[in-house]
Amino acid sequence: MNERIVCKPTPWFLLRAAAMLLMFGVFAVMFYVDGKWGYREKNLSFYVSKAFEQATQEFNLKKDRISPEDWRAYAEKQSIDFVHRSADDEVGEVVPVPEGTPVPMAWPPVLLDHAALKASLDQQPGKLFNDYRLEADIRKEAPENAFPARKIFEQWVVFWVCLVLAIGAVVVLLRTIRRSIAIDGEALYPAGGGKVTFGQMTRLDLRKWETKGLAFVWARTASGEECKLTIDGLTYGGFKKEQDEPAERLMVRLRENFSGELIEYVTEPVEPGAGPSADA
Repeated sequence: MNERIVCKPTPWFLLRAAAMLLMFGVFAVMFYVDGKWGYREKNLSFYVSKAFEQATQEFNLKKDRISPEDWRAYAEKQSIDFVHRSADDEVGEVVPVPEGTPVPMAWPPVLLDHAALKASLDQQPGKLFNDYRLEADIRKEAPENAFPARKIFEQWVVFWVCLVLAIGAVVVLLRTIRRSIAIDGEALYPAGGGKVTFGQMTRLDLRKWETKGLAFVWARTASGEECKLTIDGLTYGGFKKEQDEPAERLMVRLRENFSGELIEYVTEPVEPGAGPSADA
């Protein structure tokens, strides 16, 4: 009867906490990368690809009546402005691009090359840009739309939310892994530390024990105040039969030594042949 029963954190809880830490950690990294570099590189790829499309279209219209020198002179005056314009905004806003990118940016040298543009007309659409993208080390493919500053700000907001949640998961994991609930022949030792003797206990609420593995104990402190303790059987001990149900054994020991007010659901027996009553 005096054997000490110790309920340590269950693998179920540790696995769940580790999974949450991994999930929020991965999300935080992904949103950080997009906010710091990813969306900026996509903006660069988007607007440069649009410059290639514009140059190809204009060259196709002028190819029969413009010399290589005249085309170069025209192309040297063109630039990429990286401006995002919405339907109701004619002025627009400059979108974020990777650090070191000149804004506005002159057309890439290949777009000044009359022969390269002429050859690209017989190639698969987009090949000239893709070749340039690899040569210029533009890592992202061109997206369907640009990402204005508001979209990048949203990535930072979600990053901070995920980071806070990941830190919270670390705190819960580290705090729980070092705790345990124990009971012996004279007292309960809750996860938060300390010792609560059976004589200090005044109430025991078991209404959630069968469904959620939760029980609540009220006890009087040395100052006469009443405190509430939580026994979480799913987090500490568990109910696996192959491990002899540590949490259930702890509760059996507690009930055997508890003499205060007990709160639990009681199922009244139904007499054979009787239909459901109004109380049921």
